[in-house]
Amino acid sequence: MSAALVVAGVSRSFGGLTAVHAVDLSLEPGERHAIIGPNGAGKTTLFNLIAGELAPSAGRIVVFGQDVTRLPPERRAALGLARTFQINTLFPNLTATENVLLAVQGTTPTKLRLHRPIESYRHLYERAAHLLDSVGLAGKGSEMVRTLSHGEQRQLEIALAIGGTPRILLLDEPTAGLSPSESQRLVRLLKRLETSLTLLVIEHDMDVVFEIAERITVLHDGKVIADGDRDQVKASPLVAEIYFGSD
Repeated sequence: MSAALVVAGVSRSFGGLTAVHAVDLSLEPGERHAIIGPNGAGKTTLFNLIAGELAPSAGRIVVFGQDVTRLPPERRAALGLARTFQINTLFPNLTATENVLLAVQGTTPTKLRLHRPIESYRHLYERAAHLLDSVGLAGKGSEMVRTLSHGEQRQLEIALAIGGTPRILLLDEPTAGLSPSESQRLVRLLKRLETSLTLLVIEHDMDVVFEIAERITVLHDGKVIADGDRDQVKASPLVAEIYFGSD
């Protein structure tokens, strides 16, 4: 079986600054993988390169055997790539159900049918209700997004991200701003995701990283300084010195 995602020698420069330098990364289908590193390490820039929001200065990106290096984000989404952002991108003045409906409808032919009201597509509403239930928001569908707690909005973002049934999900700081109890709720949600879904997560909370990730890649100054399972990363003197802080 082809790797779900291959990042081969990918670099990105902004003028004289190289934010990502010759990064290699490979994820197998269904793998849970985390990217960690200090602020400014290039983590979000790497995500933007994988998702297609930025073009690499060098290197290749392959999704399930198809080279997507020059494809725009919507073409990558059609191949099964979805992502969330550090700052939520929800519609605050719509209900939770309406937000999920936009995500679900966006990946079906109904998005092009303007002559028929969306209320007539019962299967879309059923799918939206199922997604809300799957992320722990059953009964919240009629609530305006702006009235949901920050943790509930993060859960809703997951529902939107998986609404198109992606094969690869990129999560950028999913627990940012959450309380410890909210973080644990989100961790339980991530653990319940389909095992066939490949997960790539940027996360600062190391308890969360070690709980959900099978493999960890450590970035520093745009370069990979360590890659392996959690025990290998914990045991790396370089990681201890650069990321965790050592004596």
